[in-house]
Amino acid sequence: MSKKILVIGSNSFSGAAFSSSMLRKGYEVTGMSRSTEPADVLSPYKWIDHSKFSFHQMDINHHLSAMMEVIHDEKPEYIFNFSAQSMVAQSWEHPEHWFMTNVISTVKLHDELRQCEFLKKFVHVTTPEVYGNCVGFVKEDYPFNPSTPYAVSRAAGDMSLKTFVENYNFPAVSTRAANVFGAGQQLYRIIPRMVLFIRLGKKLQLHGGGASIRSFIHIDDVSEATFRIAELGVVGETYHISTDRMISIKDLVTLICKKMDVEFNDHVEIVDERPGKDAAYSLDSSKLRNNLSWEDKVTLEKGLEEVINWVDQNFDTLKNMEHDYVHKK
Repeated sequence: MSKKILVIGSNSFSGAAFSSSMLRKGYEVTGMSRSTEPADVLSPYKWIDHSKFSFHQMDINHHLSAMMEVIHDEKPEYIFNFSAQSMVAQSWEHPEHWFMTNVISTVKLHDELRQCEFLKKFVHVTTPEVYGNCVGFVKEDYPFNPSTPYAVSRAAGDMSLKTFVENYNFPAVSTRAANVFGAGQQLYRIIPRMVLFIRLGKKLQLHGGGASIRSFIHIDDVSEATFRIAELGVVGETYHISTDRMISIKDLVTLICKKMDVEFNDHVEIVDERPGKDAAYSLDSSKLRNNLSWEDKVTLEKGLEEVINWVDQNFDTLKNMEHDYVHKK
């Protein structure tokens, strides 16, 4: 792989962590995101030598021409797109914003990039939300059955990209990862939120009693998988990134409470389920494991301990930060 890559959505947790991973591998990383760079505590690439990282504040909805100028100047052979309106529950409030970013602007981006002859691989980071509720472990050809505006918008973008691959030979591959977690994740996500709330003496609202089932995978494992998919993945293919371990949200929160030596009932409030919430995602990641020789290495327990340590080490900073999702149009 060329030592120069571009990461769109570099301010996202996954984008920032992937940028950090690639810097450690010796790559030169150009990052793009719509907002200013977040605080250092939420920017994993700032925790290491990031002299080979350059940042451009650009919004896919408003600055596509400027983005393409940078891309044509830099000529990265590999581009990774982590950008998306990604919150599920909030997508019901302004679905048009989700469709603008995840469909219209994303399709415009693909149409520009397909004309870049220097591009060897485009990695499209998408979501298992497109499947809707899954029964059993599902493979990458599982039919789409999205149940929220967010999921519908991502499914539309994924389907459009497929046509670009088939009609233009656009060198794209796609990833769908289980629930990602790790140190540096945004505080509105379930794991850092629960840890911070325990330290603050607050109660977490557990929607539907935490009955939904998920797989949680550490960001280091996801970053390594994304790298291998870029290097070795077959154009037009999608790859699931997941552990084989499934856990209910309630059991996850219970595990966090146990590790922090607190009582579940002292820190949890049961509330109604969110509309369109899917009961389970179980991703079969055997294609990634067998074809690209990948395996997950960080256990859930080890990863949770890492997040707890991160919160404790940065508590004076984190306690004063916004811990609810703030929507940006």
